[in-house]
Amino acid sequence: MARQDVLDQASLEPADAWLDATVNYLADLAVKPVTYNPPQGTGVTRRVGNYAAFPVRVHDARKLAGSLSLDRQAFVLTRHDTAVRDFYDDGEIRDIYHGEVERLVKRATGATRVVVFDHTIRVADRAVERGLRPPVQSVHNDYTEKSGPLRVRELLGAAEAAPLLARRFAEYNVWRPIVGPVQMAPLALVDAQTIAPQDLAVCDLVYADRTGEIYQGVYNPAHRWCYFPRMERHEAILIKCYDSAKDGRARFSLHSAIDDPTAPSDAPPRESIEIRAFAFFDA
Repeated sequence: MARQDVLDQASLEPADAWLDATVNYLADLAVKPVTYNPPQGTGVTRRVGNYAAFPVRVHDARKLAGSLSLDRQAFVLTRHDTAVRDFYDDGEIRDIYHGEVERLVKRATGATRVVVFDHTIRVADRAVERGLRPPVQSVHNDYTEKSGPLRVRELLGAAEAAPLLARRFAEYNVWRPIVGPVQMAPLALVDAQTIAPQDLAVCDLVYADRTGEIYQGVYNPAHRWCYFPRMERHEAILIKCYDSAKDGRARFSLHSAIDDPTAPSDAPPRESIEIRAFAFFDA
């Protein structure tokens, strides 16, 4: 793409501003993609589809953090101090972190109402044994054209959801380390301006009690990958996974954990939390 606000390789320092990694994309749609998610802590996710590992160059976006936008790249890095002492305590998550995330999303987006509704802790060491989930090493986006509004109706009920869905709404993930700096399995993201509509493949997401939808990424060499190396506990990434507006702004995104080849062999396993929120706008 030739647009100036797409992250430009020429603007990045060549020596240490990127790393080479491999990510798991759909190579094609010869097989209908389906992901089976067992109850947390009971097994590993099983994916059906024609997946393959593709090499990508992942750019250090720290020096560009001030120019990133949720409406262009679909992700931003922010400082976000928290009063949470123990992210493994569900009570603290509900009583403290939900409110912190609600205020963060309102401030970052200008939304008039934010509904925090879900969180997932991911660890790179013995996740299933500990009743948790591992980092996702598959290029994906959490919501689709269909599943975004469907999730609002499920959460709020049809009557309350109807007027909210009649105006602009969006879903944001807030991702942060539980312990920093992150060296193993950092989160990498695609500049949304380099994502074409055909790069987003609808994938059934099958749980024990329901079936939802996500997008799996189809390989496109034009994707511009970015990451924020050595993220600390006081930092968070906001990721836009759905936007109802069809006015040219970013509506969906793609992301994946990656293996950082520059990480030391004794790097501590990643521990992170992602929390999801719907944002509703007056106009």
